[in-house]
Amino acid sequence: MLGNFEYCNPTKLYFGEDSLDYLNTELPKYGANVVLIYGGGSIKKNGIYDDVCRILKENGKNVAEISGVMPNPTLAKLYEGVEIARNHQADLLLAVGGGSVCDYAKAVSVSVNCEEDPWEKYYVRFEEPECETLPVGCVLTMVGTGSEMNAGAVITNHETKQKIGHVFADEKIMPRFAVLNPGYTLTLPHYQMVSGIYDIFNHICEQYFSGEDDNTSDYISEGLMRSLLHSSRIANQNPQDYEARSNIMWTATWALNTLVAKGKTTDWMVHMLGQSVGAYTNATHGMTLAAVSLPYYRHIMPYGLKKFRRFAVNVWDIDPAGKSDEQIAEEGLKAMESWMKELGLVMNISDLGATEEMLEGITDGTLVMTGGYKVLERDEILQIFRESMKKE
Repeated sequence: MLGNFEYCNPTKLYFGEDSLDYLNTELPKYGANVVLIYGGGSIKKNGIYDDVCRILKENGKNVAEISGVMPNPTLAKLYEGVEIARNHQADLLLAVGGGSVCDYAKAVSVSVNCEEDPWEKYYVRFEEPECETLPVGCVLTMVGTGSEMNAGAVITNHETKQKIGHVFADEKIMPRFAVLNPGYTLTLPHYQMVSGIYDIFNHICEQYFSGEDDNTSDYISEGLMRSLLHSSRIANQNPQDYEARSNIMWTATWALNTLVAKGKTTDWMVHMLGQSVGAYTNATHGMTLAAVSLPYYRHIMPYGLKKFRRFAVNVWDIDPAGKSDEQIAEEGLKAMESWMKELGLVMNISDLGATEEMLEGITDGTLVMTGGYKVLERDEILQIFRESMKKE
């Protein structure tokens, strides 16, 4: 395991069917003014909203709300939330929802006391906060992003057609606490469930497909991927299987809480490709990743052949006997493709609303990362998108 690194993750997790009760442990640590942040209103239908509001009231909190946070939170919504949090003199931001709501809360956290435009500072210049930030807590209702235990925040700017994530360097941006009740995820539509599952899987891949050294992080990643494959197949057949959904939830957290990135350069090009598609189509995040993954991985496989061979054998149980490394690696990607189709994932960006006329703009909007096995040129990015357009 090469390189030097530090590791700190201060987020306190409460996991299980009774985990919401631990809000009573956390809320007294913060001031009276809480901003409750949530999405389109599903938490009002399933009772989570009432439960959270009851606990907030019992703890004497003065509550303001930011509702309607969309699956791809926009810059306009960020400005709205900053104004609400400022006017409320917020002491705590409590996000109740999926990863987008958690991401959004962190973006508000770093922007409330920022004297500059947050888009320019955090998403164009990628600077770090110099102002005081607000603490964030999360009650998770959908899994996939790992946002409950990391410092990432993705925001979409419709004016510039950009969807950009900033993983802040300071661990204080991470949620102070997160409540993970797998039961809250059981009411998700199948489309959202499998989209989240692929998001989890690809988070692991983005870190795994980098580096050449023997790295403990890769062994952990392989175990997480195998666990996810097992649980995803059970959940796909029976979405109400609590054990499978609980394992998926726990895997999601460990897939992106920075642990398996340690000692790795990490790739993240699938996310850059997918996010650019999402900026033009507003498609569900996990589906944009699914639609671009295989064209990308087949493109870079010759440059990281050793790792793709390992992936095939250790994750997909491909028998290497009598086969070349190229054959083994390709069989691994074919097994991955079969699993993706089994789940019902979207396999091309055409079905997400991308058109031929959009491709040049989507290509220009794709940020190029340098930590993977191949640093892409513009013509390669465009070709990957063209491959991603194809339907079988």
